[in-house]
Amino acid sequence: MAALLAKSASVAPMAKASRTATKVQASLKPAVRAAPKAQPAVRANQMMVWNPINNKQFETFSYLPPLTADQIAKQVDYIVNNGWTPCLEFAEQNQAYVSSDSAVRFGAVSANYYDNRYWTMWKLPMFGCTDPSQVLSEINKCSRAFPESYQRLVAFDNKKQVQVISFLVQRPRNATDYCPLEERSVSGMQ
Repeated sequence: MAALLAKSASVAPMAKASRTATKVQASLKPAVRAAPKAQPAVRANQMMVWNPINNKQFETFSYLPPLTADQIAKQVDYIVNNGWTPCLEFAEQNQAYVSSDSAVRFGAVSANYYDNRYWTMWKLPMFGCTDPSQVLSEINKCSRAFPESYQRLVAFDNKKQVQVISFLVQRPRNATDYCPLEERSVSGMQ
């Protein structure tokens, strides 16, 4: 016991740490990276202007040409493999876009709320669907029932409680709203 007391008594007392004497460790990295150098600005004559005429867009893949049947099937596989709930919706041409003709506005009482802007649901959402062919079959049935309507496939994540994807699976044959990529911007006149 005396030996333990002798050992503990021989330990030198620790000096108090000074608030002003802080030592930066060489191994620590700064919390903020240095900002990258700015790139030279684009010349004004290289900028493009978005063409607002016949250039309406729908959802996720609007910037692409209309999807083929194989591309739609791959997207359906992706939706089902992620465990998301697919849902098919359709709308006639005059109801597909929000406009003064297709929406009822309720005034300032409920700002930014437009009624009737939702598309009609084809049956119920396909809860628990594990077979992509079932979804593709419903797309075909909807296309036969409403051949001149817009149809979109929407997928919901029930864990996050959000819509995760939405894209067109059919445009009406006479629709003029799709604009090829090279026509979406207007270059300046020279």
